[in-house]
Amino acid sequence: MGRYFIFGVIVACFAVSAVGLFWNLWYLAPLLVFGTLGTIGIYDVVQPSHSILRNYPVLGHMRFLFEGIRPEIRQYLIESDQDEEPFSRDDRSIVYQRAKGVEDKRPFGTRENVYAAGYAWVTHSIQPVHITKSDFRVTIGGKDCKQPYSASLYNISAMSFGALSGNAISALNKGAKAGGFAHDTGEGGISRYHREGGGDIIYEIGSGYYGCRAADGTFDADRFVEQAKDPQVKMIEVKISQGAKPGHGGMLPASKISPEIAQARGVPMGFDCVSPALHSAFSTPVEMMEFIGHLRGLSGGKPTGFKLCIGHRREFMCIVKAMLKTGIVPDFIVVDGKEGGTGAAPLEFANHVGMPLVEGLSFVHNTLRGAGLRDQIKIGAAGKLITSFDIARVLSLGADWVNSARGFMFAIGCIQAQACHTNRCPVGVATQDALRQRALVVPDKAERVARFHKNTMKALSEMTGAAGLSDPNDFLPHHFLMREKQGGMISGAQANPYLPIGFLLKEGKDFDGYRARWNRADFASFAPSD
Repeated sequence: MGRYFIFGVIVACFAVSAVGLFWNLWYLAPLLVFGTLGTIGIYDVVQPSHSILRNYPVLGHMRFLFEGIRPEIRQYLIESDQDEEPFSRDDRSIVYQRAKGVEDKRPFGTRENVYAAGYAWVTHSIQPVHITKSDFRVTIGGKDCKQPYSASLYNISAMSFGALSGNAISALNKGAKAGGFAHDTGEGGISRYHREGGGDIIYEIGSGYYGCRAADGTFDADRFVEQAKDPQVKMIEVKISQGAKPGHGGMLPASKISPEIAQARGVPMGFDCVSPALHSAFSTPVEMMEFIGHLRGLSGGKPTGFKLCIGHRREFMCIVKAMLKTGIVPDFIVVDGKEGGTGAAPLEFANHVGMPLVEGLSFVHNTLRGAGLRDQIKIGAAGKLITSFDIARVLSLGADWVNSARGFMFAIGCIQAQACHTNRCPVGVATQDALRQRALVVPDKAERVARFHKNTMKALSEMTGAAGLSDPNDFLPHHFLMREKQGGMISGAQANPYLPIGFLLKEGKDFDGYRARWNRADFASFAPSD
């Protein structure tokens, strides 16, 4: 309630001034001042557009005042008190502008240091292509899939109900419904907020098997069928690891488990909810493929795949060898970069465990090419992908579509307060506090989600045409250049080349240790072989 303290003081001062007016007309001045401020506060509480003002009436205007004073202060407010690699202010501004449907042009050129190491750009064409459509889609589903899914190139990445508020989930899912794209549930199960929204769902199953969990915490096939048969569920995704905390389990304390969270996850009230670091449904690469094939069958043939952040590269090759051994091929693989965020990652894990997206995506893409499986499996990419440039770049590295969590969180009002784990999110995005989450007005934010997606796809269309291409999936590494540390330029084709199809299946040249790792990989075990 402290966030309403200033508003309460204003109301009290107005009341005192009103009473004092009976004794002295000098009370008229404070009466007008506090009356005006009180009226502003009442408007702030009921208006639907600004979450900060709904939770911090009157006081919230100070934030907007400081943001508007000068660029340096605005930058400080957005970038101060962040981790070592703060999120780009320009990218965050792009999200807000596209979500609100306001002008995103800006004079005086780039704010990027074009001579800094790592700076990258798209090579444009003297003969650009005019592209009239922007609803770019990819069909996901292999030879054993009976219900292929036509997915947007840009979808909402995994964020669980429980980590996000019910209002946030509702806004995201309703926005996905309006915009014709998919919403990944995260490992927290399918909540009523997902179902009420009516948007396409990617049902993520983590090691806790929430929503399809037996009493002892193991996988329950009958409960899975109940979830997967819903027409709203379009794909099934097994989470092996996530970029923010790969190789690390999780625990939701009993004190934070509400009846709604318990229902969505299928867990009892009054007990800690543990997500183990390991899956109990399989322990070898072959068993993992058999589990994926089992889920696909139980779901009625819906696209089924898995998500992971690359760690030991040999272990991923073990999985690929299991595909070849069993003939069971997942319909898709989502590669999650370590730069992805969460409100529950140990700091050292967030900073130093897991492979960044560019390297992980390139490795997965080339391993599948080397094994002759790339044309059977679609690849999704996730990990701090916000803008049309981000999308174009990972498509060039081998991705077929992109998932974003952060971009859509900004679209529903996230201000990066970094209070996700405290249950005191100031804008109602990452909290289960009913009073705090009322700041997030679902219809308003759902419209912003749909608008952000639409405008980002439109920008991707324009960037694709500027490169002289007709479709975003035509981007290849050579369409990008980047600055080296020494000051020179390097082509994306040099930095992240496509390796020959089938090279791992025959003798010949090794490429950066791929063959050596492949020879050590075993389809029967994740353990290293001699």
